[in-house]
Amino acid sequence: MNFEHKIPVIAIVGRPNVGKSTLFNRLINKRLAITSEIAGTTRDRIYYHAELDGLPIILVDTGGLEYGQKENIEAEVKLQVKSAIDEADLILFIIDAKDGLTVEDYEAAKLLRKAQKKVILVANKGESSDMAGALGEIYKLGFGEPIVISAYHNRNVGGLVEMVVENLKEAGFNKNLENEEIDDVIDICFIGKPNVGKSSLVNAILGHKKVIVSDIPGTTRDTTDTPITWNSRKLNLIDTAGLRRRGKIEKGLEKISTFRTLEAIERSDIACLILDYKEGIKKQDQHISSYIIEAAKGLILVVNKCDLMEDRAKEEARIISVLRSRFDFLPWAPVIFVSALKGTNLNHLFELASKIMDERKRFIDEGELNEFLKEVVFKHHPPASGGRLPVFHELRQVANNPPTFAYRVNIPEAIHYSYKRYLENEIRKKYGFTGTSIKLLFKKRYLQNREEEDSSS
Repeated sequence: MNFEHKIPVIAIVGRPNVGKSTLFNRLINKRLAITSEIAGTTRDRIYYHAELDGLPIILVDTGGLEYGQKENIEAEVKLQVKSAIDEADLILFIIDAKDGLTVEDYEAAKLLRKAQKKVILVANKGESSDMAGALGEIYKLGFGEPIVISAYHNRNVGGLVEMVVENLKEAGFNKNLENEEIDDVIDICFIGKPNVGKSSLVNAILGHKKVIVSDIPGTTRDTTDTPITWNSRKLNLIDTAGLRRRGKIEKGLEKISTFRTLEAIERSDIACLILDYKEGIKKQDQHISSYIIEAAKGLILVVNKCDLMEDRAKEEARIISVLRSRFDFLPWAPVIFVSALKGTNLNHLFELASKIMDERKRFIDEGELNEFLKEVVFKHHPPASGGRLPVFHELRQVANNPPTFAYRVNIPEAIHYSYKRYLENEIRKKYGFTGTSIKLLFKKRYLQNREEEDSSS
């Protein structure tokens, strides 16, 4: 399960607060990395598939390099940056054009020279700075003349993109890499309360420290993407910040991190809800599962720390019974017991995810669905509403990922919640769709295209 790529990897490196995350967001045209005036906001390295001038790339944002700090967390950040440098095909070394060079800049330059990677020196925050007088000092870094930009004001970022693409083409990367079919990647999100072992699980899967692990709850602030290949399938593992109860979420960075986690759910195909065996099932676990259901994603209930079980067969049976009771609205979600510490059952986790993705992509023939509709309505007629009886005319599958079914019915608003539950259960009984949410739409008539279907649901 090694990190493999044919798409070029570009790492953004520099000391804290020089605008690395601002540039990252500008280049991907999304607010993915958290930006803040607080130095050291980015701790883990953040990956994102993007395109620069039609050339597919993997862009990596990194934590700020600081020296002379004693905190363990800062040492971990340095390790993360070094890992990003090792993986990179091209490095964007960011300095602050406004504040000038610091000891950290020189130390970072020393680290980059040792790596012997291609480096583009970028002087950010150059919207009003005259770099002519500073060039002599900057040349001492050993990377030639910098390209001056303002990521915040989007000044000369286009020039930087041209320089990046030119360097990548010279290195042998070209637009034919578009055939890598990034859309075929399965996005798997790891989500749960703080300190249940999400980052430890990702690290165990990768076999090395890809994301920072700490006993301090809330160590992961940003979502962290890791592309891997497993049994020839391309996967993207998304580690997230722990979700605390609404009343416990502090203002500022933690609130933004929570938003990023919810955003990660939206862009994932399958969510792994990590549960702590030692701690047991809490109301917050149920609350988090509701986010996944609302987003209509695939779902695996992952019970971590199974290495602590004394009688594993007995304990697994007990936990499954508890889960089926507490998550009675999720009878279709598979349960798996893992140990991040021992590496237990990690391959089975991917087997499940692969099967769930196949389920999410399935399409059922329209003729078959209408025969099925006649059977289920005959077996259990919908209850009358206001003296009127709902009449079903047709059923078709209008989308996949998630599987979405549209019922044409004379009075859609009269369909009771319990009958909708019955229809979903019958679909699952007949066709499976194990491990994935499905969506049911009820309409008087079918609309002309999928956008209209989605907007009216």
